[in-house]
Order: sequence, then C-alpha cells, then structure tokens
Amino acid sequence: MLSDKLLTALNDQMNFEFKSANVYLAMAAYCSAESYDGFANFFLVQAEEERYHAMKIYNYINDRSKRATITGYDTPRNEFESVLDAFETAFKHEKEVTKRIYNLSDIALDEREHATIQFLKWFIDEQVEEEAMFDSIIEKLKRIEQDSNAFFMLEDEFSKRSFTPPAE
Repeated sequence: MLSDKLLTALNDQMNFEFKSANVYLAMAAYCSAESYDGFANFFLVQAEEERYHAMKIYNYINDRSKRATITGYDTPRNEFESVLDAFETAFKHEKEVTKRIYNLSDIALDEREHATIQFLKWFIDEQVEEEAMFDSIIEKLKRIEQDSNAFFMLEDEFSKRSFTPPAE
C-alpha cells in the first residue's frame, strides 16, 4: 500500500515529468525559431517521451487505487545561446530527473514498498539511457564545432527521430 509520503513523492515526480515535457517544448521552439528543424524534432520527441513518463506514473498511482494530483509549474527557460547550450541545459535537467527518481526509489526502499521498487526500476534504466544519450550528443556537438556539414548531418539524423512507446 502506498503511504502518504510515497504517494506525494509519486505525484511530485509525475508533475515534474509533465514539467519536463514543457522544458523540451521550449527547446524545440527555440530550435524552430532558429530554423534548426531537425533539432526541434529531437526535442519534440523528447517532450512526447516525458509526457509518456508522466502518464506511466499517473496510471501506476491509479492502479494502486490512489489519486493522481495535477499541479502547475514554472515557465521553462525559452532562450538559449546555441543548440549546444540547449543540449547542455537538457543534460543538466536529466541529471535532476535522475536525482529525483533515486530519491523516490529511496523512499520506496525505506518503506519496503516492493511493487513501487519494481515499478521504478524501469525509470532508473531509462535515466541511464537518457543521460548517456545527452552526454553523447553534447560531445558530438563539441567535436563538430564550426563544421557546418557535420552539424547539418546531425540535424538531419534528428529530423528522422520518432517516439514509439516501449512494449510493456
């Protein structure tokens, strides 16, 4: 059974995931305004993934016969110095998500809430992938620096990115 403390933490994380979607939408809007449509697509897909994560928590709360509570959140950052700055900001954000998931896992472990521990394992694995992906993209962007051909090749690659919810 979910304690009030764990339910509150799950609701907080669900809302943070919805907030994360807006963070990535703001990055997509920046990229679109700069005519970097491939990078904009990357962040639009990332926003979709974050909404999926939020709904995964929403459904888990409901499956446990509790109530998901939706809250508001601050306006995300909308201005960036460059595509690299947007990706570095995203990487920092993902590190915060990881920290929050770990905290949530710690609460579940402390309460010996085994169903939630198992549920959160998926998120922990996802965060390893997310951080590795952003780290890799940042390193690529730094390597290509002013090589416009390489930059646009990477952008073209991201224009083909799509989101398919994982099979459960």
